[in-house]
Amino acid sequence: MKTSWRSASLVATAAGVMVFATACGQDNTTTPSSAAQNVGATAPAGIGSITNPSASTGAANGYGADGSQASSSPAAVAPAGKLTIASNPDLGKVLTDGSGLTLYRFDADTANPPKSNCDGDCATTWPPVPAGDATAGAGIDKSLLGEVTRSDGTKQLTVAGWPMYRYAKDVNAGDVNGQGVGGKWFATAPDGKKATLAALPGLSVRKDAKLGDIIVDKNGMTVYRFIKDKAWPKVVSNCTGDCLVKWPAVAEVASSDTKGIVKKGLMGFTRPDDGAKQQTVNCWPIYTFSGDTKAGDTNGQGVGGTWYAVSPEGKLVGAPSN
Repeated sequence: MKTSWRSASLVATAAGVMVFATACGQDNTTTPSSAAQNVGATAPAGIGSITNPSASTGAANGYGADGSQASSSPAAVAPAGKLTIASNPDLGKVLTDGSGLTLYRFDADTANPPKSNCDGDCATTWPPVPAGDATAGAGIDKSLLGEVTRSDGTKQLTVAGWPMYRYAKDVNAGDVNGQGVGGKWFATAPDGKKATLAALPGLSVRKDAKLGDIIVDKNGMTVYRFIKDKAWPKVVSNCTGDCLVKWPAVAEVASSDTKGIVKKGLMGFTRPDDGAKQQTVNCWPIYTFSGDTKAGDTNGQGVGGTWYAVSPEGKLVGAPSN
């Protein structure tokens, strides 16, 4: 932060508008119109369409990330074959089957004794891996491989006691679309433990296949901006009340705890509605989205025509005008 920047001061209006004087501009308090706040619960047709964030998710019903059942695929009955170890840039070493498809474990299961609690529709989205011909490939301890008898009498592969599954939405070898779904499904490490995301800084940059370079938080969750907020010549957050339930404010992050983010305008401010510290990038307040259930999701992109992912410079990504 340049030494010529002025320290932040806060002014709250009766409408709960957040305004502060920083390097972002002078302290000019204005009250937005009643239409200024747009929670963005519904995306315009064809842009960022999502399921209701309050709907049941994989954490509750064992389905996919959006609570829907995935269609059956050949992977549902394919043999395990020789298990292999794949290297994932985010998760490190991940266990895969003979076709290169990622193997997952379910937190609702138990390993001692082994027991699968994914049946019916859950097992359609998360096909159990047959135990029959499974063998240990290079680097895998064959003593960790076992089996459990499912409720339908079939034998399911276990690794270190944990029942193994594929994810019906993984199409290609190396896909890890099931990682973190519902907060209960995780790719399996070669020792049977969860493969987890490497530690991330408070804010960093992720290359998204569709959006390019975007900012993510310490959990790998996509960061968004609200186009009805303001940064120049004053900073204003127009997301309050119910809006903050759907779009939680990103807490203040130390400048030293960021990677790849442009430092200018990288600062926090105190929200007058609840006293919490919120982070800004290029003086724009930033948020996450309750409809994103796992790292890498971008379900908030374009929602309501007002919410967009953020570039490392703090610009809106993919907005009609920036």
